[in-house]
Amino acid sequence: MTLPLTGVRVLDLTDGLGESCGRYLADLGAQVTKVEGPGGARSRRAEPVIDGVSIPFALRNANKRGIVVDLDDAAGRDRLRQLVVDSDILVESHAPGMLSARGVGPAELTALAPSLVCVSVTPFGQTGPYRDWAATEQVLYALSGVLSRSGAPGAEPLLPPAGLVEETVGMHAAWSALLAYYDRIRTGRGQVVDLSAFEALVHGFDPGFGTQGSAAAGRSDDFPRGRPDASNFYPVFPCADGHVRICLLAKRQWRGMFHWLGEPEEFADPKYDTIPARFAAAGTLHPLIEALFATRTRDQLVAEGAARGVPVGGVLSLGEVLTTEHFDAAGALADVEIATGMHARVPTGYVSFDGARLGIRTPAPRVGEHDSLPEARRETHAREVSGTPQPGTRPLEGLRVLDLGVIVFGAELGRQFADFGADVIKVENAKFPDGLRQSKRGAALAASVAWGHRNKRSLGLDLRSPEGGELFRRLVVEADVVLANFKPGTLASMGFSYDELAALNPRIIVSESSAFGSTGPWNKRLGYGPLVRAACGVSALWRYPDNEELLCDGSTVYPDHIAAHVTAIAVLAALIQRTRTGTGAALEVAQADTALVQLGAQLATESLRPGTVSAPGNSDPFAAPSGVFACAGDDEWCVVSVRDDDDWVRLCAAIGLPELADVPAFRTQPERIRNRIDVDAVLGEWLQTRSPAAAVAELQAAGLPAGMMLRLPELLTDPQLAARDAYTVTHHELLPKALPTAARVAHFSTIPDPPLRQAPVAGQHSREICEDVLRMAATDVDHLVSEGILQPPAAEPSRVGA
Repeated sequence: MTLPLTGVRVLDLTDGLGESCGRYLADLGAQVTKVEGPGGARSRRAEPVIDGVSIPFALRNANKRGIVVDLDDAAGRDRLRQLVVDSDILVESHAPGMLSARGVGPAELTALAPSLVCVSVTPFGQTGPYRDWAATEQVLYALSGVLSRSGAPGAEPLLPPAGLVEETVGMHAAWSALLAYYDRIRTGRGQVVDLSAFEALVHGFDPGFGTQGSAAAGRSDDFPRGRPDASNFYPVFPCADGHVRICLLAKRQWRGMFHWLGEPEEFADPKYDTIPARFAAAGTLHPLIEALFATRTRDQLVAEGAARGVPVGGVLSLGEVLTTEHFDAAGALADVEIATGMHARVPTGYVSFDGARLGIRTPAPRVGEHDSLPEARRETHAREVSGTPQPGTRPLEGLRVLDLGVIVFGAELGRQFADFGADVIKVENAKFPDGLRQSKRGAALAASVAWGHRNKRSLGLDLRSPEGGELFRRLVVEADVVLANFKPGTLASMGFSYDELAALNPRIIVSESSAFGSTGPWNKRLGYGPLVRAACGVSALWRYPDNEELLCDGSTVYPDHIAAHVTAIAVLAALIQRTRTGTGAALEVAQADTALVQLGAQLATESLRPGTVSAPGNSDPFAAPSGVFACAGDDEWCVVSVRDDDDWVRLCAAIGLPELADVPAFRTQPERIRNRIDVDAVLGEWLQTRSPAAAVAELQAAGLPAGMMLRLPELLTDPQLAARDAYTVTHHELLPKALPTAARVAHFSTIPDPPLRQAPVAGQHSREICEDVLRMAATDVDHLVSEGILQPPAAEPSRVGA
């Protein structure tokens, strides 16, 4: 098949951070050329290394070509300039100012090639007081607010699984690159993009001030200082062959559990239909469930739970994930050559495109493997319009998106397009309301709606009625994209399969997403995030090493936000392809597959070395000292990472103990790992007398990766985020106060920041859409309203936002 980004040429100058951006673009068909210096990228030595192969490098650089260009040499810089002239996108992750000092920075390259999209991916961005700070994945977890919400109350905070930061940042880079490229197709104009990994994690992993975030009531001054007690939200119970997790959210689910328990009299009171009452009674309720589950296997409990309407999921280790029938049947995992002569069982890719999974086709290149190949002849990928765009024009203006999405994933996916100019119409049915609209304590509007549905319009429509279905089909004729995340088969059951919609509009792009995909034995399972994480191995890694039942992912909504980005990239790739072919496409992304791909290095390692990958807690298996350390103050912590022996020498000097650098037991990384307790104690003693901010300032001044654990309110006043205006505020007439909200996905040289039009109430634009888009007469609209097919708001707000 012809892949959607065929003809797009990408130069990949990333080293570690941002490499997964090029990998996803290559999966989608772009010709991605990995540009390395002599000796290869540092990331070729990233752990885990097996038989001389860096597993993270192998996965993040598959499907790429590889060449050597020495940027310290004038001839090498000239070659880069020649390559740039014939390229569409360049992605780089060098330290701020390094390329510019050599005359090949973003400004110089885009002056040479004005149509070039140049994306710079750095830990903190090109500006701000942290610009030159050193960072690792663990440090970014601490600074982003993720660490402060992970772990058990009263215990040290817990680092989430490794690898998720790099993948999150890579997806933000890929989305930014394709947005800028799509804008170039439309205008002929290139773009310089400044992407901060810190901001990508703050806004795109599990945002505290975003859809379904922990700050659902807006900015507050009374956040609890400790970790949230989330273990009872989605409790884990031992069973005959491991552990299971249950999600009792709706009343009917609790009633199913109550009957399964034999209707115990002490829980017959209707008050236990509510989550708070069950949470308060966990000490009595959970032993009953534990006794019921103890003699049954995971498969038995999952099956019986499904029959009773009780969501149950097995908690799988990575080894069990690799042998699970569903992932094999769905094609989510496969045995692939990831390096010459090395085969591993790995995730096959994020997306299925017109029924074909887009994943690894060729292993990562050897250093300079393609130096001798002649440069491919330049292809014109898409019609590029010359001329000057209007000031403030956004790249997706002119596109119309029908957004059937629900809950967090659905809201975030549609918002990506609305923020950049598309006319996103949220289609919703009052008979089956979007769960995201359920607000706490009877509030008029949930904060998550204000965050997730900004810049959209709302159409209230009974899709299941014949007239409503016909009206939707008329909208499809006028649309470019349909987004849905229902259970597999739901669209087809309503007469809206891709084939049916493409018959109406051959240019339509239809994106469907679900928890586990449309094929395989789990395709009908309920798509609750905690059960997805448990099934993919995320939960088994997100825990303290000495407690299998205390899973610490209960307060996160991962992978909803990042899966929405993954899907948005695929849709945008399909739109780019459509500029060349004139035809649409059918896309599918399973949220489980997103999690699998992001754990790819750990799954590959477990495949190659069975039994070696388990929950590491806060210890980096490949570095010491490294982890979460207590500082002076009440529940104050920071993260420090010593990456190599040079870092160790700098650390010893920074803490006033330079003589430790030459102690034989500490001199090398392997020795320090063997003596982890001792080296951690030395650093811990120094840190416990200092505040996190003071300690981090001293360590960063020495060039060491360190970061204080920030809580959500502290993000709003963090100097780096403030200097880059990472947050703005959004207002809604139905909310008592303004909400902090992400200002942008990245800094673009000419693409403006998203507008902040308030989220609509359900059905707010029903009449407007029918009259303006479908050109219906007012009398016909009135008739549909009277029949309950068209659903304007039951009570119009006193002021209606745009």
